[in-house]
Amino acid sequence: MTELTKEDVWRMFAETDRRLDQRFRETDQRFRETEQMFRETDRRLDQRFRETEQMFRETDKELRRLEGIFTGQWGKLVEALVAPSALRLFQERGVKVTETSRRVERVRDGLQMELDILLSNTQEAVVIEVKTTLKVEDVREFLEQLERFTFFFPRYKGMSIYGGVAAIHIEEDADKFAYRQGLFVLTGSGEGLITMLNSPDFKPKDFGEAKA
Repeated sequence: MTELTKEDVWRMFAETDRRLDQRFRETDQRFRETEQMFRETDRRLDQRFRETEQMFRETDKELRRLEGIFTGQWGKLVEALVAPSALRLFQERGVKVTETSRRVERVRDGLQMELDILLSNTQEAVVIEVKTTLKVEDVREFLEQLERFTFFFPRYKGMSIYGGVAAIHIEEDADKFAYRQGLFVLTGSGEGLITMLNSPDFKPKDFGEAKA
């Protein structure tokens, strides 16, 4: 067996060190390439998430727009059903209104009020709020509107003013709440007919200004 000289041993160490150094460099290069790949993947995922989020926002905006269009058109349909029947129903209750107006708007001092249906004669007026689905909160908002009615429509000052709510669907005992507030309640009764839910002995609240 050939004996290894000192030079042979150093050469072996040098070669081993060279190979280890090369392996480390190769491994380091692979780590850098892998890290770069992860960064690129993360960048692409982040971009995809942003694009998806933007798409959801645009979709949600479009759905709200379509919902607004649908709700508005459906509301107009309900108004078209209520308006012709309302005149007759209130006349049968002794409120002898003779005029019907829809979508009445007034602007005063920079403020605006819009009425769905307004019935009137020379001594009385009936303001009707129309909803596809009536909730207690809707009734509360309408009551606030009635308190400001003569501010926007001063020609009705001194007259008896009654309020009514009309809806196809009624939720959350909104009808009972409306009764207690002195409001008339109208709703669909099938086959496109509108009926008044208040009992014949119902006493409506007069929202007009107090008379001497």
